[in-house]
Amino acid sequence: MSNAVEGWLAAHARTLDTLDPGAPYGDLEPLRGALRDARVVGLGESTHGTREFFRLKHRVLEFLVREMGCTVLAMEASESAALAVDAYVCHGVGDPVRLIARLGFWTWRTEEMLDIVEWMRAHNRGVPADRRVRFVGIDPQLAADSVAAVGSYLGRVAPERAADMAELEVLARARPGTGPDPEQRLLHRARAVAGFLDDNRAKFAELTSPEAVAEAARHARILCRAADLVTRSLDPGSPQDNVYAVRDRYMAEAVARLVDDDDGGGTEGPVALWAHNGHIAKGSYGNGVPALGSHLRARFGDGYYALALLFGKGSFRARSANRTEGPGVRHRIGTSLRCVEGRLATAVPGNYYVDLRAADPSSDGAGWLREPSAQRSFGAAVPRLTYRFHIAPLTPAEDYDGLAFVARSTCSRPLPDPDAEDR
Repeated sequence: MSNAVEGWLAAHARTLDTLDPGAPYGDLEPLRGALRDARVVGLGESTHGTREFFRLKHRVLEFLVREMGCTVLAMEASESAALAVDAYVCHGVGDPVRLIARLGFWTWRTEEMLDIVEWMRAHNRGVPADRRVRFVGIDPQLAADSVAAVGSYLGRVAPERAADMAELEVLARARPGTGPDPEQRLLHRARAVAGFLDDNRAKFAELTSPEAVAEAARHARILCRAADLVTRSLDPGSPQDNVYAVRDRYMAEAVARLVDDDDGGGTEGPVALWAHNGHIAKGSYGNGVPALGSHLRARFGDGYYALALLFGKGSFRARSANRTEGPGVRHRIGTSLRCVEGRLATAVPGNYYVDLRAADPSSDGAGWLREPSAQRSFGAAVPRLTYRFHIAPLTPAEDYDGLAFVARSTCSRPLPDPDAEDR
């Protein structure tokens, strides 16, 4: 690394005094200027199983809520199941450990996520209803609660449509691409149910209430999105229209609804978006799949701020690629000079963040921000041995607006299975 690049990083890095939530915000204060006009703040992660990423994002969420007016945390988690978590953080309904376990991803069933949910609940107790922080899932898959909600509602107002719901029950557990069907018959069935509810909204509102039919219609729309994903092929196909691209597009639309006050959402402050670095990026990932962040960038321009989280060395949790059950196992990795993380570790010691928008492209040492490079990228599952070589393309200033760097990663801490005692 050239002295100019090292000098640029040293000059622009803002040291993180701590990663612990609840600490004073002095070291985060420079974020206020960077995020002043943000409508959405994307909080990424290069692994789903790093404890320090959870802790830092928890801390940034506190700053966004208390200092920037944020009232929504949008999670890469089941849109359907997250409604129950939202009921807990807003009203104290339910057992948070069980509700987190039902979000559909082992990655979120951690002590760190429980700390975030409990902080949200504690914060919401002391603020007016319109300032409560909501917990919102943006991923349509794993729609068990929506299957149950629509089935229950139709049982009250139109029991003759029970057969439709029997066919849709697979959406409670099916994941994207697991029921490929070129004709997408399951999607047509879901749309028929949603259309039936919309066509009879006035009638059903009289039988129950306007709020009840609106809630059933909302769940029916979730089922349409879930059915679309389930029936698409996992074959990469067209990067603009394959299952991965459609999933990111749906997640972007869910975030936009929160910002634009559709579906009963809306917030004056920024929406905090929690997802993998690949999803929050402003470009593409994989084989040219347009990322969630690219849609938000197109819609909100500079009102979308993407903050990637990277680490130097240590351990993280992930499932082995051939495992479909369990909370993930420990994986270890050292500092690599083949990727940008090695450059970040060499330039500045410790934990810090850099606002890439503040970079003058003509200044000495800033050129690397617009040069092709590579970053580490680990999903929920990784190959047993070759995961150490997992890197993804990166052009820092084109893909992200900021970088947060954690020198050492340790494993996230899984919560016990809340249903184990019942088996």
